[in-house]
Amino acid sequence: MEEDKRQTRWDPNVVGAKLMIDVGSAAMATALVAPLVTVIDKYACCEETNNAEKNHAEQHDRAVPKRVSSRMSFLASLRKSLKHLVFRPHTFLFARPTRIMMLLYGSTYLTANTIDTMSSTVQDQPASTTTTGFLKFGAVSLVNLSLALYKDSQFTKMFGIISPRPLPPASYALLALRDSLTIFASFNLPPKLAPLLPQSVEDHFSRLTVAQFIAPALAQTINTPLHLLGLDLYNRNNTMPVKDRLKKVRLDWPVTSLARMCRVLPAFGVGVVVNNKLRASMMSNLDQSRTTSIKYKLRV
Repeated sequence: MEEDKRQTRWDPNVVGAKLMIDVGSAAMATALVAPLVTVIDKYACCEETNNAEKNHAEQHDRAVPKRVSSRMSFLASLRKSLKHLVFRPHTFLFARPTRIMMLLYGSTYLTANTIDTMSSTVQDQPASTTTTGFLKFGAVSLVNLSLALYKDSQFTKMFGIISPRPLPPASYALLALRDSLTIFASFNLPPKLAPLLPQSVEDHFSRLTVAQFIAPALAQTINTPLHLLGLDLYNRNNTMPVKDRLKKVRLDWPVTSLARMCRVLPAFGVGVVVNNKLRASMMSNLDQSRTTSIKYKLRV
């Protein structure tokens, strides 16, 4: 029996089926959330580059450019993008910004799925098992950070109103730490947080699902100061007292935290939940088929 299990576990067909499930789950979750995240990030990119030019103008005592002071509101930007999605879905979904966003989050989900599959296979656990170890955190962070930098550079070129400058090392370190905290809160923390939630939550939703929304959102209250300080060092790259920088961070912290929660919840709340549930369902079916196959062989 144990020998049959071991052979089936490393059967190329079984491993291949698991990897196909990983790819399928990641692809379906990405297709669901990427269009909305693209709309949000397009607007955020315009806002950040607008702020950069505004700060640059103020530092040099120049009038704020008209194109900076007459920015499109988020709701107007959302309406315009949704209209594009509804009436010309093929051009929106296959446009370069959406494809870049699909690459970013599809690769992020797929990396997490693959690490879970590797871990469950090596440890001979059910295929639907997920892990929360350092390997998963490190691999997902590396993939996400690399592609996020590529996405940011491309979005700045496509939607920014100023030429992108090189990112100062201090800003790079702060923004990398910001994204690492978000990854940890999205892929490692929810399974640890879920058992701590009241059992009564299960009357309405799975505790793991609730934790998947709570953890990334709460993480933004912690990493928003890193985000603001990193952007401030980039936007106001002149010599400035630390006290003035921290004052700006403190003033912008509450509103920016809420904005960042809205920004991460589609990708790291909805997206991760959909990816995990699809993967768990299909992997459970695969486990049942594998068990039935082993029992049939034993009877024969």
